[in-house]
Amino acid sequence: MPKNSNKKSRNIAIGAGVAVAALLLGVASYTATKPEDSGNGTVKEEAAGAAPSAGAQDGVYPELEKLARRDAGDPLARGRADAPVVMVEYADFKCGFCGKFARDTEPGLVKKYVDEGTLRIEWRNFPIFGKDSERAARGAWAAGRQDRFWQFHEAAYAEGSKEKGFGDGRLKEIARDAGVKDVDRFMKDADSDAAGTAVRKDQEEAYGLGAASTPSFLINGRPVSGAQPDEVFHQAIETAAKSAKPQKPQKPQKSGEPAGPKGGSE
Repeated sequence: MPKNSNKKSRNIAIGAGVAVAALLLGVASYTATKPEDSGNGTVKEEAAGAAPSAGAQDGVYPELEKLARRDAGDPLARGRADAPVVMVEYADFKCGFCGKFARDTEPGLVKKYVDEGTLRIEWRNFPIFGKDSERAARGAWAAGRQDRFWQFHEAAYAEGSKEKGFGDGRLKEIARDAGVKDVDRFMKDADSDAAGTAVRKDQEEAYGLGAASTPSFLINGRPVSGAQPDEVFHQAIETAAKSAKPQKPQKPQKSGEPAGPKGGSE
């Protein structure tokens, strides 16, 4: 059977298995940072947070847990590839609530859970706010090619950053702030077909789950929607850690890309 057919069959199987979870994630996340039509063909964020979804409180879905890639060479991930808990984050650099999570909550999770080996965070580019979002996502991927994704992530989510936009000049500025050594290569990578393919893969995964807004999370198969209070994430991570089974990291994917940090926190 052709490879494309195998991939399509796998996607259909996953889609059927997570239908209920997708509804939970989609409905809950829609009230968090939903894209709204502003009347001129663009979307804007709704200034509201979501209450924890029913899935975040009660439901753990094995099909969703399988979406953790655990690729030891993934530069868009931080933490041990065999950590007992994986938090998959679907986010957009133009999303204000994503920035709030990145500045106010994520550093604490890294210090408390990633650094001591309990948690791994896997980023998924989920651009939903138009061309600027797409450019930022491509730039983030390109920064990862030079092992500077998390530094790019920090600079792009700095207070006031998204208001400056993500045009070419701004992307270069963020790349320099992030310590990207070869900015010309960075810009070529960001504009490449490979960048577009990688971003679309993450985006389609999120849409397939029914995610309607950013940020959306999966914590060992448990959906969590929106920039929730710290304790929501702490509880979900600690609950997942108690019931986690031993994991084996996946071998780095052979895509011609630099391997990136081997499960480090930076």
